[in-house]
Amino acid sequence: MIIITGGAGFIGSNLVAGLERRGLGPLVVVDRLHQGNKWRNIAKRDLHDLITPEQLPDFLERHGEEVRVIFHMGAISATTETDADRIVENNFRLTLDLWQWCAQQDVRLIYASSAATYGDGAQGFDDDFSASGLAALRPLNPYGWSKHLLDRRVRAAIDHGAPTPPQFAGLKFFNVYGPNEYHKGDMRSVPAKLYPQIVAGQPARLFASDRPDYADGGQERDFIWVGDTVDVMLWLHDNPGVNGLFNLGTGKARTWNDLTNALFRAAGLAPRIHYVPMPEHLKGKYQYHTQAAMGRLRAAGYTAPFTELEEGIRRYVQDHLATPDPYV
Repeated sequence: MIIITGGAGFIGSNLVAGLERRGLGPLVVVDRLHQGNKWRNIAKRDLHDLITPEQLPDFLERHGEEVRVIFHMGAISATTETDADRIVENNFRLTLDLWQWCAQQDVRLIYASSAATYGDGAQGFDDDFSASGLAALRPLNPYGWSKHLLDRRVRAAIDHGAPTPPQFAGLKFFNVYGPNEYHKGDMRSVPAKLYPQIVAGQPARLFASDRPDYADGGQERDFIWVGDTVDVMLWLHDNPGVNGLFNLGTGKARTWNDLTNALFRAAGLAPRIHYVPMPEHLKGKYQYHTQAAMGRLRAAGYTAPFTELEEGIRRYVQDHLATPDPYV
């Protein structure tokens, strides 16, 4: 049995689809569907069970001996969430409880960390898993801090010789885009937000630069196609001897202009970009560059190439956004 927390969410539902394609399972999704169309993210899946996070402890009590691996993707992922107590309860406490349960029950654990742990990037984007390397990072929001707190807690457990799961891998996701993110509202990726606007004949709106060393729309991110993140997680499933904390980006920074031009081309439209002034509250705080250092994942043995931005955007538009059924 494989448990996927957050399995009805964006990355989680793509992972569930990837596991199903591989014939792995039975698959148990832990998530809340609420109102709206989030249920459609898993509507095509053949699930063994679907439970809420509150039901998970009882489920593990009854079925613990059947569980082989837990993919823990569930979290409050909004960087704008201000209730730090709620974030800690969901992102730190629940993950730590799962870590300890997996260590006791000899169950593998692959969990979601985040590139938000790097804060403004002043310390770089190296997935250094040493205690000193982690201590140098300064997340900028409660979400990033909660993920960083868990990474540090895991490091401390290892350094103090505490029991660990037979496999443990944390993944620092960078800017992931792709299908099944439609329920996320303002937390959707920029392609998902811009596509309806540009097909309606509107220009794409990007932030102008307020720094002389970056052109308007020249701010950079490490954009990664969601299918690549699934491939890495399936590879971890197939390689139970791989442990650690790993960046999950492409290792190549691209500009917002690159992404937006690719979006227009995939939609068969001439690019039209309008630059809006950087909001006052973001000046001095906006990230101008992110780029995952991918050496540690490569050194662990992952050799598959990552999807180029233009190809990923083409797939997203032509295989999903422009179709009657955009879901995986």
